[in-house]
Amino acid sequence: METLTIGDLSARSGVAPSALRFYEREGLIHSTRTSGNQRRYERAELRRVAFIKIAQQVGVSLEEIRTALASLPENRTPTKADWSRLSARWRHKLQERITVLERLRDQLTGCIGCGCLSLQRCNLVNPSDQLALRGVGPQMILNPPAE
Repeated sequence: METLTIGDLSARSGVAPSALRFYEREGLIHSTRTSGNQRRYERAELRRVAFIKIAQQVGVSLEEIRTALASLPENRTPTKADWSRLSARWRHKLQERITVLERLRDQLTGCIGCGCLSLQRCNLVNPSDQLALRGVGPQMILNPPAE
């Protein structure tokens, strides 16, 4: 069976060796050791690393990734069917993130509803800091009024 060194896995995956060691310490990927105590990874670990990398880029936490990977039988690499099942769990959460990002994109140059009252427009959008009644943070992005 062909194995990859940490350098090979790093070069092929685009993930730094330090991150690969971290993923291994966290139980997200696995290696075997040579008699010289060097890490060797099965080629299938490339798929796990790709899974981790993409999940992180869309905002999935390492804890959620760990849980998803641990739910696989015998801790194996996800198949297409597995990815579909796992990503279905995240679909709603990802859609919420997309919605917030779109709001942020559309309102970035204007008021984001933080309640700071520092912009002239805040007197129109948030008179007397009424948004504070809806919660902390940028309420016009996180909790916009119903349209």
